[in-house]
Amino acid sequence: MPRNVEVKARLRALEATRAAAERLGGPGRARGTLQADTFFRVPRGRLKLRRGPDGRGELIFYERPDAAGPKLSRFTITPTDDPDGLEAVLAQALGVLGVVRKERLLYLVGQTRVHLDSVEGLGDFLELEVVLTEEQTVKDGERVARKLMKELGIREEDLISGAYLDLLLAKGELGS
Repeated sequence: MPRNVEVKARLRALEATRAAAERLGGPGRARGTLQADTFFRVPRGRLKLRRGPDGRGELIFYERPDAAGPKLSRFTITPTDDPDGLEAVLAQALGVLGVVRKERLLYLVGQTRVHLDSVEGLGDFLELEVVLTEEQTVKDGERVARKLMKELGIREEDLISGAYLDLLLAKGELGS
């Protein structure tokens, strides 16, 4: 199962972070997209169906601790050309927890995916995904993440645990 070290943080200054990400990832190299993630009830980990504007989707299962700061995430992704049909089956079999809608800017900085997310109902966030090689340890990934956090102006008090869905559920906004 692929692994990465993840960090999620609330953004205080989207434009300043975007400028830093541009500087690190190369000007004009960001990719933007709209995403809708439907989360399903599962006994462990998280299972979501991600839809993009092209009509295709990805089913993503992942496990990671709900802790602030750099943390190991193990995940599996499979593409689908029929997200509507897949969602109907999964909703019937498992039940839907909620939907997260976001506009995402993606920058690639070395082995790290830097996401700047504007999440409907929540605001602006940064997510780092340090993609680990087979040889790398979690500590290696944490070092990369902490260095990038510093370069992007992310402080410890900005870090959040859990997923965007958890924040929406806490606010009583499930989405649909």
